[in-house]
Amino acid sequence: MAAMKPRTGDGPLEVTKEGRGIVMRVPLEGGGRLVVEMSAEEASELGDALKGVVN
Repeated sequence: MAAMKPRTGDGPLEVTKEGRGIVMRVPLEGGGRLVVEMSAEEASELGDALKGVVN
């Protein structure tokens, strides 16, 4: 039987390349993680959009 692990939002933002896609795991306030898979082009567009908001 697999070990039961608590699902918490604690932990860093993680971004990894898996196969041809990029997977981003974002911790959530209420616990758990938002997992988004995107292409390299979509990741670039997301980066540009975030930079536009922050700067």
